[in-house]
Amino acid sequence: MKQEILKTKDLIKKYKDNIVLNKVNITINKGDIYGLVGSNGAGKSTLMNVISSLTMKDSGKVYLFGKEIAQNRDSRNRIGCMIENPAFYPNLSAYDNLKYYCILKGIIDHEKIHEVLRKVKLDNTRKKKFKQFSLGMKQRLGIALAILNNPDFIILDEPINGLDPLGISEIRETLLQLQQENITILISSHILSELYLVANKFGFLEGGKIIKELSKEQLDNECSRCLSIKVNDIKKTCVLLEEKLNTTNYKVLNEQEIRLYD
Repeated sequence: MKQEILKTKDLIKKYKDNIVLNKVNITINKGDIYGLVGSNGAGKSTLMNVISSLTMKDSGKVYLFGKEIAQNRDSRNRIGCMIENPAFYPNLSAYDNLKYYCILKGIIDHEKIHEVLRKVKLDNTRKKKFKQFSLGMKQRLGIALAILNNPDFIILDEPINGLDPLGISEIRETLLQLQQENITILISSHILSELYLVANKFGFLEGGKIIKELSKEQLDNECSRCLSIKVNDIKKTCVLLEEKLNTTNYKVLNEQEIRLYD
């Protein structure tokens, strides 16, 4: 049985009369790269803020590592976040910015800075100031900050937004490397085609609701070319497909519809 890293149950968040999250239920297992897909304003950042305790929920529950977060505040020490734009000092180098955060987080071993900079391929920036970084470099430094405390689970809000193809490729390589190191990842974007290259599970958020949660295999089936056949006898149709057309590559959706993928 897979270990659950994150589970939300009927999560609701309101701003005055505006319901931003409406009974959101998602499940992320150990080792997943979970792609949270939704257009701007769908509620992705709000959901991530609630999960990371940066925003208070109105109702519902958040479970981290099998325990409700309200009753297990130590679980917050096992997660890292990059939500919206991380605050870095423009006149400091990548190393010095992370050194500042080491002091804030109580991390004594500064060799950890060199380690995370190597992982995100920023170890050769030396004295280059943050304000001189490209957008891709800034995003990778944000990921370095998220993994600075050796987390088991990281939350990344639109890390590929605005990047050129090379920058997106570099972020993709970094995420896959972190997954190999047994770090579970929640990543949001409105670009499904890019998330598809790294994620193995997807949640589709629209108007504050999770309208679908799919594995990669299920997503492939949903997006496959097929014939949608409306029938009045499902059993007889299945027999005909298997005996006359010699195929089992179909899916029964309900009592009146079959999708044929051959």
